[in-house]
Amino acid sequence: MDKIINSLKPTRIIWPILIGLGVSAFLMYRSFGADTFSFLSFTWHTVFYILIALLMMAVRDLAYIYRLIVLTDSDISWRQAFNVIMLWEFSSAISPSVVGGTGPAIFFLYKEGLSGGKSTAVVLTAIFLDEVFFIVSVPIVYFVFGTDIFPPDSVSIDKIIYAFYGGYVVIFVYTLFLTYALFINPHMFKSFISWVFLFPILTRWRMRARKSANQLIQTSTSIKSKPASYWFKSFTATILAWTGRYWVVNFMLLAFFADRYSVADHFLILGRQLSMWIILLVSPTPGGSGIAEFVFSDFLGDFILNESWYAPLAIFWRLLSYYPYLIIGVIILPIWLRRVFSKEGKG
Repeated sequence: MDKIINSLKPTRIIWPILIGLGVSAFLMYRSFGADTFSFLSFTWHTVFYILIALLMMAVRDLAYIYRLIVLTDSDISWRQAFNVIMLWEFSSAISPSVVGGTGPAIFFLYKEGLSGGKSTAVVLTAIFLDEVFFIVSVPIVYFVFGTDIFPPDSVSIDKIIYAFYGGYVVIFVYTLFLTYALFINPHMFKSFISWVFLFPILTRWRMRARKSANQLIQTSTSIKSKPASYWFKSFTATILAWTGRYWVVNFMLLAFFADRYSVADHFLILGRQLSMWIILLVSPTPGGSGIAEFVFSDFLGDFILNESWYAPLAIFWRLLSYYPYLIIGVIILPIWLRRVFSKEGKG
């Protein structure tokens, strides 16, 4: 518990901010010119589409909150679900993307009154739904757009393609593992974990690993009995959440370049973002900082037209979709910790 709390220190927001702004500054320096900020024109039209972009983030968060209520069988309130989602996003934002906020998310749910087993079940099921969304949607997008989902003019196109396929394979294998462990044979997974942690270098973590395996068995038993409506509601919320996240970029571009894109362009921008996020999901930096700004410029550069606009737009995108969670987390976390621990003390 102390380890999780220490990992959520508000001071940890410094690193993703420094990394993100550092990469953005480098990109801006590399292409800075007299027209770097010439696209900025804050008219009513611009304000309207920026507000719609922010609304998409709200749609995303509401979809995740609703999904959490469905996954917990309404054992938590909307307010509790809001706190958990905001803190989950905060922990993901200050952790390497490849690690994510899984451990803290289980902790948040547990402190909101769920059992350890059910907290694990909810988080693993949420992760499973997100991964299924990716492994299903990526082939569909590739079938529709083909290699157009990769940036055509990138000097590092080979590395991007390798990173994309590598990230997809990692997600696919992880989803297969979750599917097998959750729905088919969780006991075999427990046996495998017990065997792996017999190695001398790993024995110190054996009891913790066995506890996690036991929680996975409880998770499997719980979700196998869920009705079809449970899966329909939770997966629909998952689709809405990710679609809302992607549409942020579309509406941000509409705010500044309204007349430059066709309907087909907007769907291709969505496809580009999907392939972009495959890479970001296996990023080693906190919240994908630095890498996100770079791949944004690379993947969407041919839609922005002027190279000197890449970095300012990448910063603006992160200001809409990433940095708010750092600020909200810093505000909510100490209030939430005081509430849950004071309630525990009274109990």
